Amino acid sequence: MNDLYVDKVLIVEGKSDKNRVKNILKEPVEIICTNGTISITKLDELIDFLEDKEVYILVDADEAGEKLRKQLKREFPQAEHLYIDRMYREVATAPIKHLATVLLSANIDVHTEYLEMG
Repeated sequence: MNDLYVDKVLIVEGKSDKNRVKNILKEPVEIICTNGTISITKLDELIDFLEDKEVYILVDADEAGEKLRKQLKREFPQAEHLYIDRMYREVATAPIKHLATVLLSANIDVHTEYLEMG
């Protein structure tokens, strides 16, 4: 978590998800990796950190991702949940254009060239 204040936070599962998404973003968004699981200690830290921020959750469309999503729904009921199409299963392997569209639909500014990719 960096010192530069950003009001939007995106929670993803892994580093490959983070790397895939961060290039698409046009506006500053803090991206937090859970690494698939999240400890009670980490959750407590996040609850304090995320208190006054717009929180978005983007996890894989698989069993592990859904389990994490349920946990995050309980802890962050105000968060907006973003979903990739189930046919792509993983954020890290979903087409860039699809991810850009998902982010844009949540009013997260993206580089427009990713919306035009095949």
